[in-house]
Amino acid sequence: MQQRLPSLLIDPILFAHRGASAHAPENTLESFALAQKLGATGLESDVWVTKDGVLVLDHDGVVKSRLRSKPISEFDASALPSHIPTLDDLFAHCGTQFHLSLDVKDAAVFASIERVVGNVDQSMLDRLWLCHPNIDVLIAQRKTVSQCKLVDSTRLAKIKEGPERRAATLSSNGIDACNLHFTDWNGGLVALFHRFNVIAFGWDMQHESVLVNGIRMGLDAVFSDWVDRMVEAYQNQNQNQNQTWN
Repeated sequence: MQQRLPSLLIDPILFAHRGASAHAPENTLESFALAQKLGATGLESDVWVTKDGVLVLDHDGVVKSRLRSKPISEFDASALPSHIPTLDDLFAHCGTQFHLSLDVKDAAVFASIERVVGNVDQSMLDRLWLCHPNIDVLIAQRKTVSQCKLVDSTRLAKIKEGPERRAATLSSNGIDACNLHFTDWNGGLVALFHRFNVIAFGWDMQHESVLVNGIRMGLDAVFSDWVDRMVEAYQNQNQNQNQTWN
């Protein structure tokens, strides 16, 4: 059996995508808590800001009705449907002993997110990963947020300058990680980003074979709707690795 390649992190993060979204309604407190119960070490969501400045967790960022859909930004937090939690609700319900990956939908709220999380638990800032698809936005925000992690969420085909130059740019500007679809990654590409001390995240990893392959190539985090599969794949790889070493 081919030896598992090393990751930069001691233990790869197992991110539950929108909570345990294959098992419970996505982006709900129920889904986030279930993900923890199933063994996820990280939670993932998208973060939006309400009209009155409250950070909330939802995927589409709209409130749907029979007649029309309106952006969350047009509502005060108290007027939102009860299934949409605030960031503070998440911490009150699930604690703070986990990694948190947030897709930031409004570049103006990076600092607000860092402040809210720091006020709840300063130690969690080292486990807070703020993701954005625009590298220029991330570089600009690195001057504003200093304690959380920043993640370049993109696709390999969009990296026009090539992955080596992208990895060098991320490293030199203090951007901590690159998040690509699992089909973009291979062991050589993971090793390239690791050479620049850039952490490698892989998303949309739903099947056991995909999860196993990602863990074996040295990805530092995997994202899945199927938390049970993700946890089992990681545990099996750890067991196999320990048997190899013994």
